[in-house]
Formats: sequence, C-alpha cells, structure tokens
Amino acid sequence: MGKGRVAGLLARRLLCRTPGADGLACGRCRGCELFAAGTHPDFKPVSFIPNDKGDKLRSELVVDQMRELGQWFSLTPQLGGAQVALITPADAMNLNASNALLKTLEEPARERYLLLVTDRPGRLPATIRSRCQRLEFRPPSQAEAVAWLRSEGHSDKALEPALAAARGHPGLAAQWLAEGGLGLRREVVADLNALAAGKQPAVELAQRWLADDNAELRLRFAAELALDGAAHRLAGAPAPGLTLPEDFQKLSLWFDGMNRAREQLAVPVLRHDLALAGLLLEWRSLFIGSAMQGAR
Repeated sequence: MGKGRVAGLLARRLLCRTPGADGLACGRCRGCELFAAGTHPDFKPVSFIPNDKGDKLRSELVVDQMRELGQWFSLTPQLGGAQVALITPADAMNLNASNALLKTLEEPARERYLLLVTDRPGRLPATIRSRCQRLEFRPPSQAEAVAWLRSEGHSDKALEPALAAARGHPGLAAQWLAEGGLGLRREVVADLNALAAGKQPAVELAQRWLADDNAELRLRFAAELALDGAAHRLAGAPAPGLTLPEDFQKLSLWFDGMNRAREQLAVPVLRHDLALAGLLLEWRSLFIGSAMQGAR
C-alpha cells in the first residue's frame, strides 16, 4: 500500500531545513543528505532487532527498544530542528513495549514526531490509538493499480492475477511478482488438491511448508484460497483452481484455524509442524466426509 514509503517521505520532510514549494523535502540541504545516507542523528527508525543468539530477528518489538526511544526523545536534537522516530510495524509491540511507549506519548514535546506504521491498527492498545492522529490508506482503483504495476515494468499478462491474489494492494502484488509469490500460491493450490485426493501425506506436507522462510506466506495463501473459493462457489462462479469441500461451516472453522496457525508461528516454543499437520488432516477429512455423505 506504500504506508512505509509515505512515512519515510514525511520523516524526511520534517527533518528538511529548506522544503520546496511543493511541500516536500528539498533533497539538497544537510538534513536531506544525512537522511539519504541513513546517518541523520535526529531520525530513529525502530523495527525488529536480532534475538539474543544473533542468528535471526525477533518476532516482536520489545520494551527495551521503547525505553531507549523515550530516552532518545529527551535529548536535544543535534541539528537544532526536529526529532523524528518511525516505528514499523507498530502492531508488533508486545504489552510491555506498548506500556513503555505510552509514557512517551503522555509527555509530548515540541518538534518531536513519532510515526507509527501498521497493517493492523486494531491490535494497538486503545490508549495508544487515542493519542495518535490516524491516516488511513485504502487500495487504489483497479485502473490506477494496473497502471502503476505496468510502470514498474511488470508484464500485462500477470497484472490482474497478481492484483486479485493481493486483494487489490499494488505494492504487495509487485512484491509477489518480483519474488515469485504467485508461483508459491500455485504450489499451495496444487498441494491442497493433492491432499484432498489422498495423494499427499499431511505430516510430510506440513514439514515441507514450514521448512523455509515462506511458511507464513503459504499459510496465508491456504487460508485466503479457501475463503476465495467459497465465495466463488456461493456466487455460482467456478473456484480459482482449488477443489473445495461441501461443508461451508467446517470450511469456515478451518479458515480460522489456519489464520491462528499463522499467528502462532511467532511463538518459538510451539510444535508448529504438529499443529499444521492437524489442520491439513482436517482438510483431507472434509473431503472424505463429503464423499461418504454423497454415497448415502
């Protein structure tokens, strides 16, 4: 959607000493040069940091980061202008981190700006949301999204399928086109169809889906494909390549379960392979149940 990009442009503008007539940063002053180099002393990006082992990033923003941010805001800006912090994704703050940030929000100071970027504003505590000015981003029209994707160099043939898969979000569609996300989505369709036909063991599939960094995206695709397929069937249109069970109530419960499994991937102590294998076995049983019911 471009929220992060807009937040970056806003931060750069707030730190620019000689903004242009168009209201944007000039790109030439010392502040703009430092920002472009990633060394502006009065800009502080806050996002995921390495875990204690240092082998991967944490899955949440922690309290020490927010305490450090509060201390940083208490300092005098080194260039004598504004201080700007950018937290993304803001919904990744755990409870203690949110409480620590709240203390900073309760003591606002002049020329201190805190930008929070999130796809899930409802997950932020109400005490934080009530102290922020909200700017909501919505998907552009289909024509605008297609034109933008075309301008980014993507082939016309893939534009509409990518936008449909990304639910109209052009930035996400562009990311999947560039990184092979649509191919991964087709693999998920094939895997679920093979599972329904009894040609794919659930435990083996669960292990394969979780074996690399695309695990969360596979689970997302699986949940959304089931939802989209059900919507197509209810509308009397053919489902997009996915064989679906007849029991819509159980399909809805499976959709919810798959989304819970996505969220639990961030919890390292759980046996995600067992939880996912259970969901995949449920998917297979939905088809077995439908076949037995039809035989009667």
